[in-house]
Amino acid sequence: MKAAVYDVEGAPGVLKYVDVPEPVTGPDDILISVEAISIEGGDLINRRSTPPLPSWIVGYAAAGTVVAVGSKVRSRTVGDRVAAFHMQGSHAERWAVPAERTWLIPDGVGMAEAAALPISFGTAHHCLFTRGMLRQGETVLIQAAAGGVGLAAVQLASQAGATVIAVVSGTQRRGRLRELGADHVVDRTKDNIVDSVRQYTHGTGVDLVIDPVGTTLPVSLSALAPEGRLVFVGNAGGNSLTVDLWPAMQSNQTLMGVFMGPLFTRHGVRTSVDEMLQA
Repeated sequence: MKAAVYDVEGAPGVLKYVDVPEPVTGPDDILISVEAISIEGGDLINRRSTPPLPSWIVGYAAAGTVVAVGSKVRSRTVGDRVAAFHMQGSHAERWAVPAERTWLIPDGVGMAEAAALPISFGTAHHCLFTRGMLRQGETVLIQAAAGGVGLAAVQLASQAGATVIAVVSGTQRRGRLRELGADHVVDRTKDNIVDSVRQYTHGTGVDLVIDPVGTTLPVSLSALAPEGRLVFVGNAGGNSLTVDLWPAMQSNQTLMGVFMGPLFTRHGVRTSVDEMLQA
């Protein structure tokens, strides 16, 4: 079968589409004929900076049709349409993944949408509500709001009755973000984020920040209200993280890290993704 691989980290040109051995379907696995893949931020970071392991196939999110099931699998059958998350191997014609890392795709939901939903919306939901404890009437600042997790967070926070401040680079997505539920859009290339937040919150700061960038943590902390919460999820900025936490301690703020990889098999995350696929 064909799959996307790379031998050395670097620019997109290092990717190759080559013949690789067929995946082995274990007793707890299902074999998916891949019809849509989701290119995630982690794929880009890995390709740019992480030497590949032997037999490494790019990608960790996709959707397709089940063509075989392992001997212990009872929850999936051949012909099921599924979305899946696993640590590697999705950017290929076929993909063997543990059945517990898949979600059934309901009628009316396309493969492309289903491939992208678990990571973007599952991550955003977990950060906003499980860790961030966002409540109706609160104000949330979303860094990198035009990215996958950011776009999902804007929609979910707006639907929950929060005031949403979205941070983007440039103005080209301002209208789209407002359509999706952002109350205010801040262009970080022109606007001072903290000053804008103070203006929109009448000087108090936001109750919650969702930060998938990492290098923006000092700004995110400065935008928080006293006793506010900051959830950082990843390091898309790609640099080391150095943050002065003394002001956060003085303001009784809470800083939480989220790494979603091991969480997708937990009941709460699985259930939230199922519910969003059905919505």
